[in-house]
Amino acid sequence: MPLRNIKVLELAGLAPAPICGMILADFGANVIRVDRVGTDQMDFVANGKRSIALNLKSPKGVEVFRKLSDKCDVVIDPFRKGVMERLKLGPKDLMSTNRMLIYARLTGFGQDGPYSRMAGHDINYLSISGLLSLFGRARGKPTPPVNFAADFAGGGVPCALGIVMALYERTQSQMGQVIDASMVEGTAYVGSWIFRSQKSPLWGQPRGHNILDSGAHFYETYETLDGKFMAVGAIEPQFYKIFLEKLDLKDDDVPQFLDFEANKEKLSKIFKGKTQEEWSKIFDDTDACVTPVLSIHQLLDHPHNRFQESFAVAEDGTVAPRPSPRLSRTPGKSNYQKKSPALGENSREILLEFGFGDQKINEYISSGVVCQNLQKSKL
Repeated sequence: MPLRNIKVLELAGLAPAPICGMILADFGANVIRVDRVGTDQMDFVANGKRSIALNLKSPKGVEVFRKLSDKCDVVIDPFRKGVMERLKLGPKDLMSTNRMLIYARLTGFGQDGPYSRMAGHDINYLSISGLLSLFGRARGKPTPPVNFAADFAGGGVPCALGIVMALYERTQSQMGQVIDASMVEGTAYVGSWIFRSQKSPLWGQPRGHNILDSGAHFYETYETLDGKFMAVGAIEPQFYKIFLEKLDLKDDDVPQFLDFEANKEKLSKIFKGKTQEEWSKIFDDTDACVTPVLSIHQLLDHPHNRFQESFAVAEDGTVAPRPSPRLSRTPGKSNYQKKSPALGENSREILLEFGFGDQKINEYISSGVVCQNLQKSKL
């Protein structure tokens, strides 16, 4: 796999850092999650990673971490500005003994500015990026798309991209560097097209009244007879024409760029006349840009997903996407079949792997510097 032989220390945190580590692990990196002793993590994407539990509040715990980082390629730091510096584990500290280290800092507001030391979550980063103001239905308040946009699309994924770019640059310079991945800036960057298209005919109306934000009848979801939904994205005239033909309608019945609200009412009544399966049979293999809105329970049975083998099922029944994108020679490999590690489950084997002796390891464990948990994770 493309990232084989790359060693990563992922300091345990919430959703953004774990998804970054997951991407690296799925494409071959050896990812070690550094947990805090006595604090279990809600990490739902830890399959394929290993866990070592360290007490970083103790000088010996800091010493262990430094020795690990000296033999690693990447450190993922999910803490607010100044946390790692206070532990003497900041970029300057670690890179002074490992100049090849890639030190990735993944925070909400970045390393500088008035908000840099302030707590926040996806909804806060999304709001400061400007994009939250655009999300939501007409006559409704701004609505965040769960914690998808900032935590993952604007946080974990750009951080992983930054790490890969830094690793590539290192092959030429033989030097590491610090990555400042701000979720505010990452979210805004992912939304570049939205910002740069504001003066186009697509926008210009209040939230929920534009073509792409549920304002238009031809870019909308419609409920079916069985309480499910169909997604309609017939924007281009040639696709809209096919869409109408499949509904036995003419442009005069539902003119594309007139009477959006009235047309929505007409289409809503029509779509409620058939089940999702019936509508899918009508629109499949056409360019009408109409598809079923699949629930998580429907994913595996959909013909396209089944053919592509896009999803897999873990032992506990959890549906998991396979790694994307697909590389022709060195594709990623999903770790869904592996269990998430319990806190400190791999502490001893990791320390042995990094050159620590049995006597020293036993000393660390007995003194509470390191936690070795023999219990397998139930996640």
